[in-house]
Amino acid sequence: MPSTFLFLALSAVAWADDVLVRKDVPYLGPDRAEKLDLYLPGGEPKAGERRPGIVIIHGGGWTGGERGAKREIEIGTTLAQHGYVCISIDYALAKAGSPTWPGNLKDCKRAVQWLRKHADEYQIDPDRIGAIGGSAGGHLTAMLALTGPEDGFEPEEDPGVSTRIRAAVPMYAHMAAGFDRDHVMFPSKRSEEPDLYRLAAPINHVTKDDPPILLLHGTADTTTPLFHSERLAAKLQDVGVPHQLVIVEGAPHSFALRPRQRDLSGLVVGFFDDHLKATKSGE
Repeated sequence: MPSTFLFLALSAVAWADDVLVRKDVPYLGPDRAEKLDLYLPGGEPKAGERRPGIVIIHGGGWTGGERGAKREIEIGTTLAQHGYVCISIDYALAKAGSPTWPGNLKDCKRAVQWLRKHADEYQIDPDRIGAIGGSAGGHLTAMLALTGPEDGFEPEEDPGVSTRIRAAVPMYAHMAAGFDRDHVMFPSKRSEEPDLYRLAAPINHVTKDDPPILLLHGTADTTTPLFHSERLAAKLQDVGVPHQLVIVEGAPHSFALRPRQRDLSGLVVGFFDDHLKATKSGE
């Protein structure tokens, strides 16, 4: 990856020799400041080729973080180098007095819709979309995978465009097994609306028809305890959802694809290849 990046709104920028990045693309409408960065595999796609898409969701406790952080750049560049059209997205961030749930999840679902709506422009296969994110982004990634129209979190915009994804990689997903404290993204305290908090936990939406999930978590994580991924994996096992829990010995919170303890890039790329690049005849 080049040591110096050129950031220009809506311009094509090479962050690696074989990856083209388009910065600051609006995706939520003219009244929203949040944007996305689009990672495109280098070179001209073959005529008629359709490439899988990935939504990358940054962390930050649902109150901070950014789509252009080092982790998100590494993920987007790595996956684009392996033939994926990726979007790293902003979403609504909560502040005291300004709750965002479930609007932040709806923003993520609108990002999935954006990939489908732009499938022809970027030669994306609209039937092969996945998601990946860490911490709060891991929570939102899991919620993307585990919720559908029946759960009441669908965006009002583009009701005819599906928000379903086909594979997900929640990394050290925050509160995946349930919220144990109040949070500013909610409009009330946990004691006042326990169901609101309960329904925001991925573990409470697991059903047998959910897509394959790869969970990543480090044993030295003091921000999101390992039991969140372990309990979610156990629930996925109970109902028969294809999944894998990879525990990285000694890894702390907030690693990317290549923590010093273990290179996970091949594992993640291989997971997406298995579930988003398989031939339709082999499904």
